[in-house]
Amino acid sequence: MALTASTMLPLGTQAPDFELPDVRSGETISLSSFTGKKALLVMFICQHCPFVKHVKQELAQLGKDYLNTGLAIVAISANDATNYPNDAPESLKAMAVELDFNFPFCYDESQETAKAYTAACTPDFFLFDADRRLAYRGQLDDSRPSNGKPVTGSDLRAAVEAVLAKRSLLSEQKPSVGCNLKWKPGNEPSYFG
Repeated sequence: MALTASTMLPLGTQAPDFELPDVRSGETISLSSFTGKKALLVMFICQHCPFVKHVKQELAQLGKDYLNTGLAIVAISANDATNYPNDAPESLKAMAVELDFNFPFCYDESQETAKAYTAACTPDFFLFDADRRLAYRGQLDDSRPSNGKPVTGSDLRAAVEAVLAKRSLLSEQKPSVGCNLKWKPGNEPSYFG
C-alpha cells in the first residue's frame, strides 16, 4: 500500500461522462442516470483498502442521510481485480449488500473512468453541482485509520450542504488520502508523471 493523495482536479471541471455496470443490479450507469439531481457525488472506493474500511459505515450513512435531498451518489471501483481479487465485482457486490448501499456501485474494468476523473486513491471524492461542474474534491474528514479521530464526514458533508444550498465553498480544500489506485500493469496514468 502506497499512501497517496488526491490529484485535486481543478474546481469547475466538467464531470466526465462514463458508462459502467452497477455490480448489484447489472444496469449500466452514466452521468445521464442522474439528470435532474442538484448535485452528484462520485466516490472512488474499493473493498480491501484499510482507509475505505475505516470510513465505509459513513459512506453508507451518507447515502441514507441525503436520500431525498437532490444529491445523487455513485461509487466506483477501478482497482485491478486480477492482482487484487478482493476488488473483483463479486466482492464489491457483497460489500454493497453488507453496507446496504442505496446508490450504484460500479466497476471500472478498463480504468478509463478513473483516469478521466484523475482518481488517485481510495477513497477519492468528487462533488459536482447541478451543472456538473466540480465544486469539491478532497477528504471525507480528518479521520484516518491510525489517528484516533472520529469518522464524521464533516468536510464532505459541509461541501454537500453548500452545493445543495447553492452557496460557494471554501477554495481551500484538503486532499483525500488513502491507498493508491491499483492500476493494471502498464496502465498507470500520465498524471503521476
